[in-house]
Amino acid sequence: MEREELPYSAAGPNSPWLIAVAVSIATFMEVLDTTIANVALRHIAGSLAASQDQSTYILTSYLVSNAIIVPISGWLSTMIGRKRFYMSCVAIFTASSVMCATSTSLWQIIVWRILQGIGGGGLAPVEQSIFADSFPLRLRPQAFALYGLTIVMAPVVGPVLGGWLTDAFSWHWVFLINLPFGCLSLLLVWLLVYDSPALQRDRAAMLKRGLNIDYFGFALVVLGFGALQILLDRFEREDGFGSPLINGCAIVSGVSLVILVAWELYHPQPVMNVRLFRYRSFAVSCVLMFAVGFTLITATQLLPQMAQSLMGYDATTAGLTLGMAGVVTIVLMPLSGVLTGRVFQPRVLVCAAFAGTAYAMWYASRLDLTASFSNLSTSRVLQAMWLPFLFIPISSASLVQVPPARSGDAAAILNLMRNLGGSIGVSFITNLLAWRTQFHQSRLVEHITPYNGFGHGTNVPALMQRVTAQASMMTYDDLFIILGVAAAAVVPLALLLPKLPKGAVAAGH
Repeated sequence: MEREELPYSAAGPNSPWLIAVAVSIATFMEVLDTTIANVALRHIAGSLAASQDQSTYILTSYLVSNAIIVPISGWLSTMIGRKRFYMSCVAIFTASSVMCATSTSLWQIIVWRILQGIGGGGLAPVEQSIFADSFPLRLRPQAFALYGLTIVMAPVVGPVLGGWLTDAFSWHWVFLINLPFGCLSLLLVWLLVYDSPALQRDRAAMLKRGLNIDYFGFALVVLGFGALQILLDRFEREDGFGSPLINGCAIVSGVSLVILVAWELYHPQPVMNVRLFRYRSFAVSCVLMFAVGFTLITATQLLPQMAQSLMGYDATTAGLTLGMAGVVTIVLMPLSGVLTGRVFQPRVLVCAAFAGTAYAMWYASRLDLTASFSNLSTSRVLQAMWLPFLFIPISSASLVQVPPARSGDAAAILNLMRNLGGSIGVSFITNLLAWRTQFHQSRLVEHITPYNGFGHGTNVPALMQRVTAQASMMTYDDLFIILGVAAAAVVPLALLLPKLPKGAVAAGH
């Protein structure tokens, strides 16, 4: 691997694989914390004397600040310096995690969660730009496979570890566990990661031209994505578009994002580089990554929710239905890294993976109230096994045509699209779940008449409980079918992905 062919490499004299391990620690920490916090939410609310509805702001505050930082993290890393910005994000995330553990009121923890989201939002995009710049194109799929392992392992470990920490100790350890991870990450990045001369020249040239900070663009990002995240997260709780809050967020978000795109197209130093969408590989990859978030991330929430609400599983058992899928994904992630580019082009793998995802959703839609633990686990395995063959090829193909100097901006937008897909998908199914359940319940009740054997001796409460459960099950089946149709719909789009030139190096993209 020739250094001169990788002008933006963060490895310096070190092995890029060593750098890959060093920067993956913070990703593992950030994703782990998200899943752990969800498990401990009820305990945190009880300790801080907050209602269940109020406690959801602990999650919303993090998501909103995270959504604001992600799209501008590429610009921030260029302005501040990639290594300095990355270490700042790790430090902010770690310190705010400790402060979350010391919180004694709801508003204290919300403030610290906002700061935690700011720190966490900058991690993934910068890490992906480090991976893209430090590995030749022929090795980039294997590098992204290593990065993908951390993203997959954390959600598998998170619920189990979070439940154990909360039960054995207290919810405070859900946040305190980030301290050793954060310190280790800071130490390794400080010792091993370099800002290359090319990266330093770009920053110096930017500062020499004058720090023309795009204040208006930044304000539009805050308003647009902040309001959008609040809308998605609170839509169901606030009675949808019957709520002034939701209507206000929809207007603010829509207007701000439309103006943002027009503004950033012409600003000399945009905080969100929308001009990257002129590269076909990047534009197609963003749409496909949005579809990954909408289908697979949404399904990750759907199956355990169904197991708990309809089949009487406790949180731990429901979480275990995801366990085997996590193991399968971890095993397949390195295989996908080897196959991408070397054996199969990204378009082939992505087409096959979305088709496989569509089949997996159809399989899930055939589940009923008698489904066993094995049936649920099999369903999840069929869904998750395709994730490596989506994440790695899309991530690799997205940067093929993007100039190396813009890899940070591209990684930020790609992460934004995945997060938006997941947020919109979860909000969509949450609202559709209530509406379709009512629809199916009304249709089933129409058939309960004395002529169908339901007379005066019928146990009405027990009967209605069965009707409600059946209506809910039918609704879950509907939702899986919708996710399957969405996965199948983007299969033709994957054919537009460019070929990875075999043996090409980073300078060629």
